[in-house]
Amino acid sequence: MPTLREAADTAIVQCLGITEDETVVVVTDDKRHPIGDALYEAARDVTDDVTILRYPPGDQHGAEPPAPVAAALREADAFLAPTTKSLSHTRARSRANDAGARGATLPGITEDVFTTGLDADYATIRRHCADVLAQVRDADEIRVTTDAGTDITFEPGERAWRQDTGMVHEAGDFSNLPAGEVFVSPETATGTYVVDGTMMPHGKLADDQRLRFEVEDGSVTAISDDDVREQVEAAAEEVGEAAYNLAELGIGTNVAVTDLVGSVLLDEKAAGTVHIAIGDDAGIGGDVDAPIHLDGIITSPTVYADGEEVRLPR
Repeated sequence: MPTLREAADTAIVQCLGITEDETVVVVTDDKRHPIGDALYEAARDVTDDVTILRYPPGDQHGAEPPAPVAAALREADAFLAPTTKSLSHTRARSRANDAGARGATLPGITEDVFTTGLDADYATIRRHCADVLAQVRDADEIRVTTDAGTDITFEPGERAWRQDTGMVHEAGDFSNLPAGEVFVSPETATGTYVVDGTMMPHGKLADDQRLRFEVEDGSVTAISDDDVREQVEAAAEEVGEAAYNLAELGIGTNVAVTDLVGSVLLDEKAAGTVHIAIGDDAGIGGDVDAPIHLDGIITSPTVYADGEEVRLPR
């Protein structure tokens, strides 16, 4: 198992490709600062222009960070954000990328997930992403089935598939770390999906635990689990039906993740899994703003692109 510093070196050198003339900002919070400190030290060995910002954890995933943090992200050449609550689906992050900053968010990261997830060959992950992307990007329909009861069909429409390779080398590039997925915000979807892997607030589900979701015309119409339903209902009090938006279909491509550990950030990248999300999709090619983005990981899926079975990395 690599140390925090060794994992941070992978992030700074291999994933971000930081150079000595670049400005780097590390954004962290009171619960994740050991990881933030390791990234700061790794960046400090490459460039003198490094800043670390630390603030109290946000209230929920997708909550906007303090204004000084948002400003620092926009002004940087590169940024990394190991935080308790996700900055991935925030306007601060997307505006920073639009301004030319490249960067990676590490939402909900733990020290174990950081060292496990960064102990990977990201060039190999990039190749697996390219293979999956080539199979799905031109399809009109994507169907996902499982023995547990999933049978749902997605129509990407005009929305482009994206890949999260972990290699963030060009201006405006963005990734989660740990990385490894190909994903789309579909224009619509209809069917049933059954989460049997990981989903918050539960973490890794028990062997006999199943969370069932019904979807019609791109909206979630029924949620079997009380705890998940309460999260979505709370978001709906703020934004209405947007909280029930079927936001994302993702396919994991990280072959270094061999077992689910209960971290959505890591488990959604596991090769051979699928994840489906509810809520916000404005940061990934959709048009729905919502203060929630709930991923559920599905194990052992079969994926079809216009009727042809997709070869998933294992």
